Amino acid sequence: MLRSALLYTALLFGANAAFAGAVDWQAARDAGLVKLVPAEEPAPVSDVEFTDPKGGTHTLADYKGKVVLLNFWATWCAPCREEMPYLDALQSEMGGEDFEVVAVATGRNAPDRIDKFYAETGLQNLPVLLDPRQQLARDMGVVGLPVTVLIDREGREVARLLGEADWSSEPAKTVIRQLVAE
Repeated sequence: MLRSALLYTALLFGANAAFAGAVDWQAARDAGLVKLVPAEEPAPVSDVEFTDPKGGTHTLADYKGKVVLLNFWATWCAPCREEMPYLDALQSEMGGEDFEVVAVATGRNAPDRIDKFYAETGLQNLPVLLDPRQQLARDMGVVGLPVTVLIDREGREVARLLGEADWSSEPAKTVIRQLVAE
């Protein structure tokens, strides 16, 4: 019994130590996020506005103080169709005061097509955000879809992943927890 208690205590402290330091990018890649590339130097993200279907305007500065997983997607993008449910699940599980998934439909995405996309893929936790002229995407250096950018609490890009990923996986959630703990 005492041996088990010591083992669990050691694991607990070891797990907390893993979250208390910098993000272990290599461990994330080794665990399945093979396309995740950390920034050599975290850089401020774009201040270009994007919108919502009601005409509201937003910028990434609106999320300062939170860790953000910014995803660029489109209704016509097949890999996006696979990835968006993972993003929705991640937002459902981890979204809140410290973290948010910000999925932005970039380019021409008709409102009825977005509604259909959300219905077909079962999305319930992601607001509809729009970049119809691809101004934010261009300013962020997005050249294909999907693209996901991890942003720290200070509003700086710390990593990027080109292509789809399972953002509801344990390796992804570990990266988010490590960023939130920084």
